[in-house]
Amino acid sequence: WERMVQQVPENINFPNEEEKILTLWKNLNCFKECLKQSKNRPRFNFYDGPPFATGLPHYGHILAGTIKDIVTRFAHQSGFHVERRFGWDCHGLPVEYEIDKTLGIKGPEDVAKMGIEAYNKECRGIVMRYAKEWEFSVTRLGRWIDFENDYKTLYPEFMESVWWVFKQLYDKGLVYRGVKVMPFSTACNTPLSNFESHQNYKDVQDPSVTVSFPLEEDPSVSLVAWTTTPWTLPSNLALCVNPELQYVKLRGKYKATGNIYILMESRLVALYKSDSEYQILDRQVHKWFPGIVLKGKKYKPLFEYFIQCKEKGAFTVVVDGYVKEEEGTGVVHQAPYFGADDYRVCMDFNIIQKDSVPVCPVDASGCFTAEVTDFAGQYVKDADKHIIRWLKEKGRLIHSTTFQHSYPFCWRSDTPLIYKAVPSWFVRVEHMVEKLLENNAQCYWVPDFVREKRFGNWLKDARDWAISRNRYWGTPIPLWVSEDLEEVVCVGSIAELEELSGVKVTDLHRESIDDLRIPSRRGRGALRRVPEVFDCWFESGSMPYAQGHYPFQGRRELEDAFPADFIAEGIDQTRGWFYTLLVLSTALFGKPPFKNVIVNGLVLASDGQKMSKRKKNYPDPMHIVNSYGADALRLYLINSPVVRAENLRFKEEGVRDILKDVFLPWYNAYRFLVQNVLILQHKDEGREFLYNENTVKESNNIMDKWILSFTQSLIQFFKAEMAAYRLYTVVPRLVKFVDVLTNWYVRMNRRRLKGENGTEDCIMALETLFSVLFSMCRLMAPYTPFITELMYQNLKTLIDPASVQEKNTESIHYLMLPQVREDLIDKKIESAVSCLQSVIELGRVIRDRKTIPVKYPLKEVVVIHQDPEALENIRSLEKYVLE
Repeated sequence: WERMVQQVPENINFPNEEEKILTLWKNLNCFKECLKQSKNRPRFNFYDGPPFATGLPHYGHILAGTIKDIVTRFAHQSGFHVERRFGWDCHGLPVEYEIDKTLGIKGPEDVAKMGIEAYNKECRGIVMRYAKEWEFSVTRLGRWIDFENDYKTLYPEFMESVWWVFKQLYDKGLVYRGVKVMPFSTACNTPLSNFESHQNYKDVQDPSVTVSFPLEEDPSVSLVAWTTTPWTLPSNLALCVNPELQYVKLRGKYKATGNIYILMESRLVALYKSDSEYQILDRQVHKWFPGIVLKGKKYKPLFEYFIQCKEKGAFTVVVDGYVKEEEGTGVVHQAPYFGADDYRVCMDFNIIQKDSVPVCPVDASGCFTAEVTDFAGQYVKDADKHIIRWLKEKGRLIHSTTFQHSYPFCWRSDTPLIYKAVPSWFVRVEHMVEKLLENNAQCYWVPDFVREKRFGNWLKDARDWAISRNRYWGTPIPLWVSEDLEEVVCVGSIAELEELSGVKVTDLHRESIDDLRIPSRRGRGALRRVPEVFDCWFESGSMPYAQGHYPFQGRRELEDAFPADFIAEGIDQTRGWFYTLLVLSTALFGKPPFKNVIVNGLVLASDGQKMSKRKKNYPDPMHIVNSYGADALRLYLINSPVVRAENLRFKEEGVRDILKDVFLPWYNAYRFLVQNVLILQHKDEGREFLYNENTVKESNNIMDKWILSFTQSLIQFFKAEMAAYRLYTVVPRLVKFVDVLTNWYVRMNRRRLKGENGTEDCIMALETLFSVLFSMCRLMAPYTPFITELMYQNLKTLIDPASVQEKNTESIHYLMLPQVREDLIDKKIESAVSCLQSVIELGRVIRDRKTIPVKYPLKEVVVIHQDPEALENIRSLEKYVLE
C-alpha cells in the first residue's frame, strides 16, 4: 500500500489522462477482475442488442452503450454479478446490400450466376469489417463489455437455437404460409415486415391523379377515383366506396362536355372550389345517397389486360369501411396485388382467390410486364408519366397534380417501398395481442409513457409477422416441403437434420444445406428445403436463447437469467428489437423477456436534421473524445433530454461546457485537498494524514455538518433514483453537487483547509473534504469512470487500509457504493444553507442593481428570514459568507 500522495498539477489534459487510465485497466485486467470478484454474488442479467459491424459506431450507439455501461456498473457496485457479452448482428439486408452495391448485383439472376456459395463468402468477408474499430471505440469510451466471449448470429450454435425457436412456434401451430400484400424493397429485392416498413418515413411529392370510370348501365355517368400510384392502374380490378357515407351525382358546369360524376359528398372539395361549379343531379329524395346504393354496379375497365376476370366479378363496385372522408374522392381504386386493403376487400368479394392475384405492373418504358421485382423508384416515376399521358389521350384523366405525403422507404437502401402480394412465411401474432399487452404491462419502462403510448399502441395493432426473406445470407428457414407443399417437415436441430438427411452437417448456411433432401413419409419423393431465410429481426429476437445455445447447452443458465433484469436501446426499437423480443418470449414461454428497459431518444445534428455522413453535419465522435475526453461526452449525453426518449440536438459546445462547468471545478477541489494535505504533512512531519471513516471524529463545524449531510442526502437520492433507472434525474443532482462543493464549501473554508485556524481544525476540514470527494468518486464512477479512477489512484494512498472492506482496492471500480449514513443527515442545516444561498443570490442581484460595494454587510441587503431556527443557522454561517 503506497502511502505517498502525489502532487496534482494545476493544468490537466483529460483525454491524455484517460489514455493512461485505459492502460492501467488493461494492465490490471480490471473488467475480468470485477467479474472474478463478484462471481458468487446474486446475478444481475443484462441483454445487449447486437449491432451490425458493417459501419462505424455513431452517437446513437455511443448513447445506448453509455446507458448500458452506467446501469451495469451501478449493479456491480451494488453487490451483483453482471455478465456483459457483446453481440454482433451478422446476417440480413445491411450486409447483402453492401455486397450488391460493390459487385453491381441487380437481382436473383446475378446471384445465380456467381452461385450462392460465392455470394455468401463475399458477405461473410465484410460482416466484421469494422469489428476492430468498434472494439476500439467502445473501449475508449470507457464501456466495460466482454468482446472475447461475444455472440454472433452467424455462429452455427446461434443458428441452431434459432431453428429450435422456430420449431417451437411451428409445433404450436403459429407458422403458416400465405400471400399477403407487404411492403417490398425493390432495391433489396425482398419483402419487409410490417414494423420494418415503419422505420423510415419521408415526406415526398407523388403524382396525384383523378380518373373516371364510366358505368356500364350508363356510360355518360362515371365514378371518380383518386390515386397517388398511377402505375398500379393497369392492375385495377374493382372500385371501393364506403357503404354508410353519403355520395352524390353531379354535372360539372365549367366543362363543355358536361360530364356526370359520382363521388363522396364530403369530398366535393377534391374537384371543386365552390358549389357554383357543379349542379346536383338525381336527387331521389335527398341530394345525396349512401355508398351502399352503388354496391355491385359494373364499370368499364381502364385497361383490358384482365378482361377475363370480369366473369369472376371484377370491375365491380364493392363496399368497405376503410374508405375514409379525409382525402381523395371517396372512391378507391382496387389493385389487390399492390394494396393490403385492396387485397382484403377483393378477397371478401371473391374477385380474387388466395395465392392467385393477377398483376400487370409497368416498366420504365410504359410497357406492361409480368414481374415487378426489378422495379426501382425511378422506374415507377417513369411509368407514372407514361400512364398519365395514356389516361389523357383516352379522355379518362379528370385532374392531375402532385401530392405531398409521408411515405415509407427501405430502412437499408433508402429507396421507396412498394406494396405487392408476396408469398411468405408468417408467425401468428394477431391472436395473442391481449397477452402481449398483458406482458408489456409487467415491464418497467423509463420513461413510462413509452410503455402505454408508443409501444402499447403499436402492440394493439400488431399484425402477423412475415419472417421469411427471399435472400441468401441469413439463417435458412428449416422447412423441407414436397413440391405441392402438402407435406412439411420442420427441423429443429442439427442432429435432427443429420438423422433425417443421412448427411453430416457442420454449417447451417444455404450453401451447406440447400442440397440436402429428406425422404417423404407419404410417398411424395424427396422433400426440398424452402428457399427463404429468416428475417434478421427473428434472429435478434431469439438472442436471449441463442446467445447461450439454448436448449442444447446452458439450460439452467437461461432459466436463471430469464427474463433479463435490464435492457436499453433507442426509441426506434419499439418497432424492432423490443417488439421481436416480446413476441417470441410471449409465444414461447408466455412471459415478458425483460423486467426493466430504458428507452433513449435520437441524437440529431445541431440543426435538428438527421446526422448524415454525406452532409457532414456533425463532428466525428472520436474527435470529440480526443478533444474533451470520453467522460465529458458521456455526461453530456446522459445529462440531456435524450435519456427521456426525447431528441437531442448535438452541440460540441455542450461537451465543452461540461468540461468547464463540472470537471474543472471538481478537479480543482480535488487538487486543493491534495495540495493542502501535502502542506500539512510538510509543516508537521510527524503527522500522517490517513482517512478512516470508522474512527473520524464528528465535526462541530456547521459547514462540515452541512456538506456531510448534503453528501449523504445525495447518496440516498442517487441510490433511489438509480434503482428506478431514472438516470436523467441523477445527473443534474450530481452536477449541482459539484457546484455546491467547489463554489460553497471549498471557497468558504479555504482558511481552515490551509491550516490558518490551527492544525486540529485543518485536519477536521480536510477529513470532511476527503470524505465528500471519496464518496463522490464512488457515486460518479459508473457515470465518469475515468476521472473517478484518476482521483482515486491518488486518494487511496491517504486511506487507512484497516478501514477498507474490499480485499482488492486497486481500482475505484472494485469498491462498492457508499452506504447511506442517516445519522449525518440534518435537513434543517441543509434547509438553512439552501435559504442562505438564495439570500446571497438575492443580495448579488440587489448589489448589481444598486451598485452597493462588494464588502457591504449582508444584513443590509437582505430581508431577514422569518423562521427563527433557520435564522439561527444562517447567523452561524454568516461569518463564512462575509469572508
